[in-house]
Amino acid sequence: MARLLVVDDEPRIRMYLIRSLSAQGHTVYEAADGQAALDQINSRDVDLVLLDLAMPRRGGLEVLRALKLRESSPPVIVLTAVTDISARIQALDGGAVDVVAKPFSGAELSARIRRHLLPQTSPPPGEQRYLEAGGVLLDLHRRRAVTGHGPVSLTEREFALLAHLMRRRNNVCSREELLHDIWDLSFDPGSNVVDVCVRRLRLKLQPDPPIETVRGGGYCFYDD
Repeated sequence: MARLLVVDDEPRIRMYLIRSLSAQGHTVYEAADGQAALDQINSRDVDLVLLDLAMPRRGGLEVLRALKLRESSPPVIVLTAVTDISARIQALDGGAVDVVAKPFSGAELSARIRRHLLPQTSPPPGEQRYLEAGGVLLDLHRRRAVTGHGPVSLTEREFALLAHLMRRRNNVCSREELLHDIWDLSFDPGSNVVDVCVRRLRLKLQPDPPIETVRGGGYCFYDD
């Protein structure tokens, strides 16, 4: 099972999640604020983070900004009682893979955790180590990308998405396909996680990102 980090300044919520998720077979760590969360992520391997937004020392949005600076980081599901839609959009734009409102259903949260745990993105047996297209060289073993402007730091989810698009270069990949193959979702959860991740990739692959939007279709990695 997975190694999860619960980050919340409310002991009652931390204890509930620790008990519930541990009973499902997960190893669960805890942190009471954003700085403690970053310390834990820097010192141990974590597969997924459950992150509150409003916390002392460093809030959830600050944690997301810090994680974006890392070469790789675990997916983050934000748990928040903040009802302001702009805060939710900020969280998604900041790199969160999902936002769940408090109070939440334990069963629904468990299902979201299962769906957002990272897929296997290592190259299949016999596949070459590198993908090269559209001015991008992707190292499938080290999970790093290089463009004509130098190395590009990718999160695990960004790497998985880029590898998928490059393998399917010059073909349109629908949002449904990407949700299924990268996020392991068999239905659209009603969020824009695909668009947010594509937007981050485009920013990192500047000045000439080879990923184009196909109206009504999805996304295509062009290799002229």
